[in-house]
Amino acid sequence: MRLSPAPALDPGLAGSLVLLHLAVVAGGLALLSSASVSASGLESVRCRLQGTPRPPAFSQDGDFVIGGVFSIHNYMHTVEHSYTSLPEPLQCTGSLDSRELRFSRAMVFAVDEINNSSDLLPGVTLGYQVHDSCTTVPMAVKVAFQLANGLDPMFDTGEQCSGSPTVTAIVGESGSTPTISMLRIIGPFGIPQVSHFSTCACLSDKKQYPTFFRTIPSDQFQAAALAHLIRHFGWTWIGAVRSDSDYGNYGMAAFLQAAQEEGICVEYSEAFSRTNPLSRVQRVADVIRSSTASVVVAFVSYRDMKILLREIDSLPSPPRQWIGTESWVTDPDMLRFGLCAGAIGFGIQRSVIPGLRNFLLDLSPQKVSNSPLLTEFWEGAFGCRLGIGTSSTDIGVEEKVCDGSEDIQQLQTPYTDTSQLRVTNMVYKAVYAIAHAIHSIVCEERENSTVNCDKNLNVKPTQVLERLRRVNFSRNGYQVSFDANGDPVATYELVNWQIQESGKMEFVTVGLYDGSLPPDQRLDIEREITWLKNSTQVPVSVCSESCPPGTRKAVQTGKPVCCYDCIQCAEGQISNKSDSSDCLICPEEYWPNAERDLCILKPVEFLSFHEVLGIILTACSVGGALLAIATAAVFYRHRHSAIVRANNSELSFLLLFSLALCFLCSLTFIGRPSEWSCMLRHTAFGITFVLCISCVLGKTIVVLMAFRATLPASNVMKWFGPPQQRLTVVSFTFVQAMICTLWLVLSPPFPVKNITTYKEKIILECDVGSAIGFWAVLGYIGLLSLLCFVLAFLARKLPDNFNEAKFITFSMLIFCAVWITFIPAYVSSPGKFTVAVEIFAIITSSFGLFFLLFVPKCFIILFRPEKNTKKHLMEKTSNDIRY
Repeated sequence: MRLSPAPALDPGLAGSLVLLHLAVVAGGLALLSSASVSASGLESVRCRLQGTPRPPAFSQDGDFVIGGVFSIHNYMHTVEHSYTSLPEPLQCTGSLDSRELRFSRAMVFAVDEINNSSDLLPGVTLGYQVHDSCTTVPMAVKVAFQLANGLDPMFDTGEQCSGSPTVTAIVGESGSTPTISMLRIIGPFGIPQVSHFSTCACLSDKKQYPTFFRTIPSDQFQAAALAHLIRHFGWTWIGAVRSDSDYGNYGMAAFLQAAQEEGICVEYSEAFSRTNPLSRVQRVADVIRSSTASVVVAFVSYRDMKILLREIDSLPSPPRQWIGTESWVTDPDMLRFGLCAGAIGFGIQRSVIPGLRNFLLDLSPQKVSNSPLLTEFWEGAFGCRLGIGTSSTDIGVEEKVCDGSEDIQQLQTPYTDTSQLRVTNMVYKAVYAIAHAIHSIVCEERENSTVNCDKNLNVKPTQVLERLRRVNFSRNGYQVSFDANGDPVATYELVNWQIQESGKMEFVTVGLYDGSLPPDQRLDIEREITWLKNSTQVPVSVCSESCPPGTRKAVQTGKPVCCYDCIQCAEGQISNKSDSSDCLICPEEYWPNAERDLCILKPVEFLSFHEVLGIILTACSVGGALLAIATAAVFYRHRHSAIVRANNSELSFLLLFSLALCFLCSLTFIGRPSEWSCMLRHTAFGITFVLCISCVLGKTIVVLMAFRATLPASNVMKWFGPPQQRLTVVSFTFVQAMICTLWLVLSPPFPVKNITTYKEKIILECDVGSAIGFWAVLGYIGLLSLLCFVLAFLARKLPDNFNEAKFITFSMLIFCAVWITFIPAYVSSPGKFTVAVEIFAIITSSFGLFFLLFVPKCFIILFRPEKNTKKHLMEKTSNDIRY
């Protein structure tokens, strides 16, 4: 598909256009030149066409005539005018495009094939008028008028200078801009135009172009296909060039929109035309050379592309991966540009037209000499003149005359190359579509399966237009139909320019694109692609390297979104795919892995029985309990000894029991927290410690009361005998039990997952529930400890060989010191170490009480039995007094 731009208008051409349009406005189809007037009034009008008719390149009469317009020449000859005389007729100039010549001859072939058909339009002859538009708007407009008015300079009509159009339908044009110009002229007359190569998406607008159809897909589909292709290979940084025409501008606009939706950035977008000054083309070539994008998308007509590639090839240039449109990527004449090796693009599907090659090659010098266009082709191809005065060009080959040895079978030109019929088949289908529309009007099928056609029926172009909308047939295995916009189904071949072993570059179909399928199924690559430098490795074209998972893109200031820096995701965030714009925050119980590309469950941490710290604390706890039990056994064995009886054996056994419980209650702090363990650990700790301190307090009071009882007339011991001691212990313990009960009823401790202390792991711990309850338990223990310390301190100097008050004082001092230091350590310790600090405080304070209150006694009982006598205990020494 392509669109050829019109050349820039110089003053002479502008004058020609002015005169041409004056003729249209003044005369319409024709002007009244002369009339034969009878006595009774006007009976006929003789009309004369304005301007000089331009004969068609190929023509044939028929019952119904089809027009054809092709861009066979590249330029239109223009001269300056003085505006004092009529301008010269428009003439084509420049080189002849043998590929377009093949298109025009394919139309002739299709008409001849239909005329020889017994199924389609039997008994009806189709005619044709094939014109050359020179790829320019002025010539296309002139041709449009000729196809509507006919070629007769003089003709007779009724009372007005008007008549039916000469052609019933038109095939062409090859370029979108000339097609648009023609539609402006013939559209109001309802003449349908079926293009084989005009792909501008703008032509799908039925409000502006209601008479337009085409057998080639719209650029809207190709633009989307190109963007899909580029994204498929991971190219996000590309360059773009386009023809400065309707084809290039509309096509590139559609592509850029599709590319933006695919996240593709365009480094540059340049437009040019073959009619621009050379400096303009050079500037575009310099932009391509200096760019950083290694992929270039060219929405360019094949005529413009030749000029651009010629300019790029003139100077050393970095290799570029070219992405082409169907306009140039399947043009055999482009294969001479080696710098495009590895190019890929979408082309019309290859097809087979039986008999076409023989028809194209069925040219003899006699047939050629009857056609100025074929004569020009023949002489240009073989470099000789067919005869004196017969050449249509002045190319400086007068000295060589064609001698009949020229063999067109051996000629290697796009005209003779039928190995990859693509756009040619679009011409072929366009002719058949028109023929089927006419057939549905003039022919009817009879009961005996024979077809009867009325060739004398007056068929209007508007009737053909209406029937074209409903055309649906198959020819040579190819389906032909039009949608509501006059467009066919969009199907393309992915074509790759590959260098063969022989060194020759060829078109190789490597995949298919079907626009009718879901987006993820449209592109199907079937063969390996050869890229630039004959490499099989897909080239890279990005502004910035891909950001790996675990990072995000940060757009560089002042640059397109495809230019970015890769920044590692912030703490607690991940990106699990490449080129992520944002990082995702992990859920509360998840944390990124080291690469920050996956959220994994946070490790759960608690003080376990299986870790070293848990094992050590467990051993200390169990060891302490065993020591307390062993001491109780020693005391029980020597319960009748003086030292045991002198130290209130009942309270001593109760104290040893409570110490064993204190050691063992620390075990409830180890292991996975649960509802029961959380409630048990704090309440058991509070009650056992109060029981322990109550026993120590009772022993302290006993010591004080015992020495008070030695005073004259003192009977204080009767008020603090064993029953009172038991009641004191029970009372103090009962208060703590009540505090714990209220705590458990109102707001008990419960297990929680601490996710705030450490972001990367979960700490399983017990929430105290009510902070007031927790600190009330500790405060009550502290109050009793302080009271016990004060009483023991007051009794420290009481005379006796074994005054227990001194040891109680030191034990309470250690106890209070441990728990005072426990508070800041408990608050500041993280995670499981909070529990470890609490266990350490329990074990340490318990060992302090145990060692100071019972180890000296056990030492005397076991190793100094001579001191375990009442006499020794009652003996007052000078050391005691000094103490």
